[in-house]
Amino acid sequence: QVQLVESGGGLVQAGGSLRLSCAASGPIFGVNTMAWYRQAPGKQRESVAGITRGGRTNYADSVKGRFSISADNAKNTVYLQMNSLKPEDTAVYYCNADILNPTGRWGAYWGQGTQVTVSS
Repeated sequence: QVQLVESGGGLVQAGGSLRLSCAASGPIFGVNTMAWYRQAPGKQRESVAGITRGGRTNYADSVKGRFSISADNAKNTVYLQMNSLKPEDTAVYYCNADILNPTGRWGAYWGQGTQVTVSS
């Protein structure tokens, strides 16, 4: 079955950097948009950044200029480079991808999440 596996989370001081990775595996017939979301304690899950297969990107206003999303289409992998991290960036970060599965249908798949904690 299709799986998204994230890595790269951890604890970092304010002003530091982290790089998240998310690799999609399994019976994948196509990949469209890949994206990162995050959910802080007591808050709703929110979009952080997204990238289309063609490389078009979008960012939440709160991370513009600090975060950068990129992808390796050959590896079905998406990355999130996070610089100048702030305590308010603390959250569980989730990978999301639109994937064409063997049934011929597009579906939205989620990773298990990776914790990012930024200390002040």
